[in-house]
Amino acid sequence: MIRHFVDLFDLTPQAARELLQLAIVIKREEQEGNRRLYLPGQMLGLLFEKPSLRTRVSFEAAMAQLGGSSIFLRGEEVGLGKRETIADFARVISQYVDVLTVRTFAQSNVEELARYATVPVINALSDSAHPCQAMADILTIHEALGELDGIRLVFVGDGNNVARSLALACALLGLEFVLTCPPDYDFPAEFRDQYTRTFPGVPLNVEHDPSKAVRDAHVVYTDIWTSMGQEAESAKRLEAFRAYQVNAAMFRLASPDAIFLHCLPAHREEEVTADVIDGPRSLIIPQAANRLHFQKALLVWLMQDKTNDGQGQPAQARARTTV
Repeated sequence: MIRHFVDLFDLTPQAARELLQLAIVIKREEQEGNRRLYLPGQMLGLLFEKPSLRTRVSFEAAMAQLGGSSIFLRGEEVGLGKRETIADFARVISQYVDVLTVRTFAQSNVEELARYATVPVINALSDSAHPCQAMADILTIHEALGELDGIRLVFVGDGNNVARSLALACALLGLEFVLTCPPDYDFPAEFRDQYTRTFPGVPLNVEHDPSKAVRDAHVVYTDIWTSMGQEAESAKRLEAFRAYQVNAAMFRLASPDAIFLHCLPAHREEEVTADVIDGPRSLIIPQAANRLHFQKALLVWLMQDKTNDGQGQPAQARARTTV
């Protein structure tokens, strides 16, 4: 059965921990100078309808470091759902590549690609989910704080794709998640309904007062206030989120050993002040680096039924670190 990575709603807690453990193992091997070619000869297809720095480079570098190669396709070159149907594209591209990564506007595009592709499909960002970012962020938190259970992560911003995937990753891995946002920028009802069905008994916390939300947080996380495609709302959003800027006064309310995270790119002096994002508790660079390490683990995990690590064993079988 083909594994896909379309939404964290599809992942089990056990699978989330396996992925995290594998990322820790592969990163440690890399740091020890032991770069294993887990995926020799394999081809990664990258279809991007939105521009990207970190996602594109980290995926291309990941596949190269695993011994494979990649091919990059811009959205206008493919015309997904316009020049040809998503089903046709999925069935054809599956003849050329071994795994397909997609960065697109609509979550439904990723789901339809996964429905018709005969190779694993990875969601590298959609309008409702950013699962690779969220899982890489959990890796950063684990490294920085040494544990996950009982960690309180507060996302300061709107209930966007990053916040939604972080909420799911926290639910899967035992962290407490809190969203603090203006009332009009809460999670959509359909996300809440699906969350409640998937994680009965795990609260989806929202606190509209940012000072209350951030108090005693172990992780303070924010994102830009206006994402790609929302430029027409920029002035309205700037006003709505003004009280939600992560600045030194807000950050002092968090736990003394709290860390600051941001998925980048950042707008200094808008959603976060320079003294916080460039301060000693900010881990934005290690956070960005972990996109590479998590995605290497994800590629190996998705393709482990097809490949092994050259020693006759699936790479995951050798993961020993406990998360």
